[in-house]
Formats: sequence, structure tokens, C-alpha cells
Amino acid sequence: MKIMMRNLSRDTTEAELLTLFEAYGNVQYCKLVMDKVTGKSKGFGFVEMPHAGEARAAIKGLNYRDIDGNRIRVKKAEKREDKANGSDSETPVS
Repeated sequence: MKIMMRNLSRDTTEAELLTLFEAYGNVQYCKLVMDKVTGKSKGFGFVEMPHAGEARAAIKGLNYRDIDGNRIRVKKAEKREDKANGSDSETPVS
């Protein structure tokens, strides 16, 4: 299951996020979205967990948790259609 995290501190690292999610189970990957110009975090990212039960537990356990001074939002990433090229992509949906 692909999970989206929002409202992350710009100082939070991928390693910190990986540690948080690994407490709930196996993590396939963890990726912060970085600004191409500054090289700093944009404040959101994605985690992929192969087992849905572990992913749901991580979402429940980490949603609204205070991490590095920010109350983060954690939820299942939802697919949306990319209107520019008509393809499906998993991106943040507000």
C-alpha cells in the first residue's frame, strides 16, 4: 500500500521517516519529495508498505503525530488521473 505523508518539517529526513514506519512493519521504500532548486524537502513524501494490515496500522499510529515540531498527516495515497497526459499516477489528493 502506498502511503502519503504531509505537513512534514523541512528538517525531517527520509531515514527518520523510515525508522517511524519500520516500527509498524516492512517498508519497501520511503521517499521525500525534494525541491529541485533548493534541494530541500517540500514537506511531503511517500512510503510503500507491502502488507496492507501493517500499512493501516502505520497510518492509524502516525496520523496527527507530532514529528520534529509538526503535526503530520498520514493517509493512503489515492490515484488520480494526470490530465496533462491522461495517465494514472499516485499523487497527493487534498
